[in-house]
Amino acid sequence: MAGLVTALLDPARICLRLQSTKRTTALHEVALLLAGHPDVTGFDGFYAELLARDRLDTTCLGNEVALPHARTEHVKKLVLAVGRSDAGVLFGGGNQNVKLMFVIGTPKTAPADYLTLVSALCKILKVDATRAALLAAATPAEFAALVATAEENLRR
Repeated sequence: MAGLVTALLDPARICLRLQSTKRTTALHEVALLLAGHPDVTGFDGFYAELLARDRLDTTCLGNEVALPHARTEHVKKLVLAVGRSDAGVLFGGGNQNVKLMFVIGTPKTAPADYLTLVSALCKILKVDATRAALLAAATPAEFAALVATAEENLRR
């Protein structure tokens, strides 16, 4: 059985070559991967809430990773998109350079699901070798497979 991260991670919603090095435009670039997602009922509203949340406080975890997110009425279920930047994206509130960005949308009625997802992502991303492999993945399918393996290893 696939873990929560693996179940949400679709290679079509993984961009391994972000063009922007600025936070807001990079967030938009990754969030756009969720436009048209069947569980996103209003992309513009979702994106506006994602930006508003990101302005409140940094979503950087350290280790060149950020988890921008929004609890919103504009999604029916948890949604996830990933962006990777070789150059890095400068995030405020600590001036951290982010190379892996996991954009999350969660319904306001599902905070426990959101916490479970973030917990799993943090456990996966705290492993140096896993982050290095994700930064080196050649294709979105390879990236997703690496996440699946890492998540499976958590369950052992």
